[in-house]
Amino acid sequence: MQKHQIIYACSNCGAQTLKWQGRCPECGKWGTLIEQTVSSQKSSEKTIKAEPGKTISFDEIKNENAQRIKTEVKEFDRVMGGGIVQGSLTLIGGEPGAGKSTLALQIAEKISDALYVSGEESPSQIKIRADRLKIKGDNIKFSSDTEIEKICALIEKIKPALVIIDSIQTVHSIEIENETGSVAQIRASAVKLLETAKKIKAPIFIIGHITKDGQIAGPKTLEHLVDTVVYLEGEDKDGFKILRAKKNRFGATSEIGIFTMKNSGLEEIKNPSKIFLCEKNIQVPGASVSSILKGTRTFLIEIQALVNKTIFGYPQRRAFGFDTNRLQILSAVLTRRANINLIDQDINLNITGGIKITDPASDLAICMAIVSAYKNKILPNGLVIMGEVGLGGEIRNINKIDQKIKESIKLGFSNIMVPDSDSIKNISGVKLIKVKTLNEAIEKIL
Repeated sequence: MQKHQIIYACSNCGAQTLKWQGRCPECGKWGTLIEQTVSSQKSSEKTIKAEPGKTISFDEIKNENAQRIKTEVKEFDRVMGGGIVQGSLTLIGGEPGAGKSTLALQIAEKISDALYVSGEESPSQIKIRADRLKIKGDNIKFSSDTEIEKICALIEKIKPALVIIDSIQTVHSIEIENETGSVAQIRASAVKLLETAKKIKAPIFIIGHITKDGQIAGPKTLEHLVDTVVYLEGEDKDGFKILRAKKNRFGATSEIGIFTMKNSGLEEIKNPSKIFLCEKNIQVPGASVSSILKGTRTFLIEIQALVNKTIFGYPQRRAFGFDTNRLQILSAVLTRRANINLIDQDINLNITGGIKITDPASDLAICMAIVSAYKNKILPNGLVIMGEVGLGGEIRNINKIDQKIKESIKLGFSNIMVPDSDSIKNISGVKLIKVKTLNEAIEKIL
């Protein structure tokens, strides 16, 4: 006999408990446990026997290359790993107003036959946005259904080349009793969309909202269900947006795409280095330039450091776009190996443009920016600094240094500080400043 049971599920992480608690025992969030009714059935006393599953050797598996759809939006295709994979499920996240729906519409325009499903906006609202973006929309069909079973049936009927669900929090399944937007509804809807995508081999984009913590609303299992998770980031004051992949089963997650937001929509930035460098070329103490690698892309960034005497009991280390723990290590190396006394100094570090860097090639440029700010001396104009800093103060070689040097030369930099390595050949018209230690680097340019 079927019975109903009351449980409490966390709207943040999906954890379940039999008793209500003010705080989720798994993620620690307050007030996120929501009452849910589930059906339970007594297990039969008779044991169910199942036949053993079958195995297959890796040698017998055929290597099938994933078929991709090119959107002609090169920045988007780069992040996706070369294009949209047929039959894939992609989750697009971002803060309100980041441009998720705009990006989805612009991609839909590039596809021969697309279906746009929106439970948040009316057809007239979508049409107003399309007109503003100068999208004709002859190839785009619109649906305002919010019942996931009807949506999947429609997808199987018309078999579009691309499906966009805006957003996953607005659709619901009639098989689930919970309210729209709950953990159970989001999970059930995503599962049905995944099954439909694999069945008809059509890529499906689902747009997800962002919570106050910067995470996609709904259970974390949603990110495990989909094939690709991409985030559209960027503040309105910056004027540009960064598209990055958090998960990609068909490509690398280190690639980023850079756009600028205009009245006509998102436009690709062909030369990203320009937005990360000071256009007015204002020289101030604490500013340095380095070349970093993001996926397969190389571009130049400007690093800004501000050093001043601390007014607290211990020195502060703040970094925007850079790992604070790594900054602590570099400041310790400067104090110990280069005799730069930072014990009573606050260090504020900023990577211009809002980009986050993890490439160790920027270590030396960060150290030189800190020393420049500490000594209140300006670094030479037209200088690019690259190199990894070891705990002994030595300058280590970096990955793809030839590619980074070429990018620096292309942007007009004639002075380049690099690690002292035999693999780095001299280039005519370019002054290569080779250094082995931090002390040597400081002596040569400061």
